[in-house]
Amino acid sequence: MECDILDTLEQLGYNGPLLDEEALLKASQSGLSSPEYINLCVWLTSRLKRLCGLEENLSAGPGDTDGLQIEISGLLKELSCPYPTLVSGDVQGRLNNKQDCLKLLLFLSSELQAAQIVQTKPRKGDGSVQSATSPDLKLICRTLGLSESEGLGAEELFSSIETKINKLIAEVPKEHIGKPVLKSSLNSEHWAELEKINSVLSAEYECRRRMLIKRLDVTVQSFSWSDRAKEQIDSMAKAYQPKRHSLVAKSSISLAHLLAAREDICNLVKTSSGSSREKTACAINKILMGRVPDRGGAAVQGDPKALLMQEQSNL
Repeated sequence: MECDILDTLEQLGYNGPLLDEEALLKASQSGLSSPEYINLCVWLTSRLKRLCGLEENLSAGPGDTDGLQIEISGLLKELSCPYPTLVSGDVQGRLNNKQDCLKLLLFLSSELQAAQIVQTKPRKGDGSVQSATSPDLKLICRTLGLSESEGLGAEELFSSIETKINKLIAEVPKEHIGKPVLKSSLNSEHWAELEKINSVLSAEYECRRRMLIKRLDVTVQSFSWSDRAKEQIDSMAKAYQPKRHSLVAKSSISLAHLLAAREDICNLVKTSSGSSREKTACAINKILMGRVPDRGGAAVQGDPKALLMQEQSNL
């Protein structure tokens, strides 16, 4: 739990003393008797109040333990906290152990993180979701069969998407979706490094795609050299150009694909395997070429030294 808290605090921009795991555990052990722990709760609550318009707030000083417990109880009730140990029972008996203190930090930091996502300011002043992610959100709504209302607010939109996804997940078999490949919790530095790695790989595969597309263009162009093909040049262009323009060199793989990847992506099957060949085999595979002239270039069997000597003797 403490690792999740540290990752979330770092992503939220907290740079206080409790970013150290040992200090966090020590402060949580002391609970409301620790000034550092109280300061962190105040830091999270003040930002939540600004984003969500909360009525409750933490204003009691570090020495007023009873006042803090009452204020925290009202805050958690307003936020509909799901942890029974934090919202039920004697108010003065809560937050008396390290585990409950960690739960409080995890809940407040998670709520703040969600509030920052939901309260992302739109480009237009009409309250609708108009941002750089709008095309992706519209595609999500279209895929899920949801209404693409321009006046729908961010909170309502994400709520309807979550409700629809949960409903669809409940209708499929238990193991249908599978487990995610990425099980670790990554911090902002890890995501930055992954972004760099993906940029390098995208550039590499873009170069490969450009080469393959150029080879395709040259191959198709060579078909038009014959006299018979020259008479059908317009028909060939009409059939080829639409498919050609659909090929893009730039890779569309992003970190979102990493989050969406499931364990079945690790089950790689060779294209030459029997199961694959059952679907790709065709009649032309059974046609055997006749004898062709030897044009040289045959490799010499044996060790590399013998091959080098043979090549040198041919010079």
